[in-house]
Amino acid sequence: MTRLVLASSSPRRRDLLARIGVEPARIVSPDIDEAPRMRELPRAYALRLAEEKARAVPRAADEAVLAGDTTIALGRRILPPALTEDIQRELLRALSGRRHHALSAVCAIAPDGTARTRLADTIVAFKPLSAAEINAYVACGEGLGKAGGYAIQGRAEAFVRFLHGSHSGVVGLPLFETRALLAASGIAFA
Repeated sequence: MTRLVLASSSPRRRDLLARIGVEPARIVSPDIDEAPRMRELPRAYALRLAEEKARAVPRAADEAVLAGDTTIALGRRILPPALTEDIQRELLRALSGRRHHALSAVCAIAPDGTARTRLADTIVAFKPLSAAEINAYVACGEGLGKAGGYAIQGRAEAFVRFLHGSHSGVVGLPLFETRALLAASGIAFA
């Protein structure tokens, strides 16, 4: 029986896996450099990070590793995580009234070492945000540290006027793509 190692420090990814009946045997936080490379495009960046995270975690012969990365892109620009409230305000102003892409990449490495990746590209459109709405959202604290400066599973969902794609992918793990990769890697579902 193949055991799953989740290569993630995100509690949301573990919660999302539980929705499809998967409980990781181990959770290990990968340590990689997440800086974008010169002229790296958002899709390539998200896929590279997911695979690097998966490869950074040691696994036993009976284990599969799963890793993911969610990148927020505005055009060809990779938006950083909101490490400070000032950065978060800047990100929310940039997203206000515009469409952006939430690119959620997943990589699974099977016990035989085969790596498979998938990408969910979700288009998210925010309503125009007032300065007061941005300040109130920043004050609540939920988007701090998050890609693009928001958490769609919280208060920011009220900013979304349109979403086309995977809601779970925007949260942090596209479940349709993840289930297919895990099945191909020998993971059984409850």
